[in-house]
Amino acid sequence: MEFLTLLWLGKPVWMWLAFMGLVAVLLTLDLGVLHRKAREIGVKESLMLSAFYIVLGLAFSGFVWWQLGETAAINYVTGFVVEKSLAMDNVFVIAMIFTYFAIPRQYQHRVLFWGILGVIVLRAIMIALGATIVSEFGWVLYLFAAFLIFTGIKMWRMVDTPYDVAGSPLLGWLKRHMRVTDGLRGSAFFVREADAKTGTVVRHATPLFLALVMIEFADLVFAVDSVPAIFAITTDPFIVYTSNIFAILGLRALYFALSALVERFHYLKYALAVLLVFIGSKIFVADALGLAKVPPLVSLGITVVILATGVAYSLWRTRGEPTPSMT
Repeated sequence: MEFLTLLWLGKPVWMWLAFMGLVAVLLTLDLGVLHRKAREIGVKESLMLSAFYIVLGLAFSGFVWWQLGETAAINYVTGFVVEKSLAMDNVFVIAMIFTYFAIPRQYQHRVLFWGILGVIVLRAIMIALGATIVSEFGWVLYLFAAFLIFTGIKMWRMVDTPYDVAGSPLLGWLKRHMRVTDGLRGSAFFVREADAKTGTVVRHATPLFLALVMIEFADLVFAVDSVPAIFAITTDPFIVYTSNIFAILGLRALYFALSALVERFHYLKYALAVLLVFIGSKIFVADALGLAKVPPLVSLGITVVILATGVAYSLWRTRGEPTPSMT
């Protein structure tokens, strides 16, 4: 049992195993019990599931406080809030991808579930690399900060530029190098069918698989923003990874809850842009003021104010627009 007390990325192995065990239980419950059969998920169910993941993610901060202290817990909550908010941008893009491929709602959950599994592995690799680089070269944090400021300014300028699924170079490459069916084949990612030219029965990808790849790629792009953002809040790999994963775990539920309302949150993108600039600039501001870092509670408070303002303004500007049924 001594193995469980060994340190990995600065924390005992048992803490990592306990967290990953919890994630495994949640994913098994989600797909193996609640959504074993393909079906359309209503807004009411999605809101309840999304609320469950948010409460669970925030409750985990109690465990962090117990094991690592108050500052670590505040940094975790700040990271969770930031990552959850940035996940909203994923919702906009996922909605466009599903619309482009005409994926029915009853099959969307399966795509997002397998997409989340890929994200968990991908984020683990990126965070482990980021933690190693930051521990060896502290000045990299300043590069992260400058990148976040640049990204925030770019996001502000491109708020009204829609994500071009059809023009994606990745999608073009997939279509040139894979046999793709002319339509969906139920919930299958791959099927064996006769080739249109040779008549030989060979494996074909379906549009459902293309949608999965595009969503995975979109998350990789978003991770380039979100991972530096959390490292600008804390460099503790355990806090970085757990806050990331808890924010991502509820992404499926968040998507189904908000996909019909994405236009009502249009102006939230401006708040996200401001948030990225704030997170990046606070490292330089702290240096200018002779501080080790901006106090965690101050950082959390400003983050909440920025996001709450974006949500409130979005809902006010789009008031009177129809709301989908809560079934």
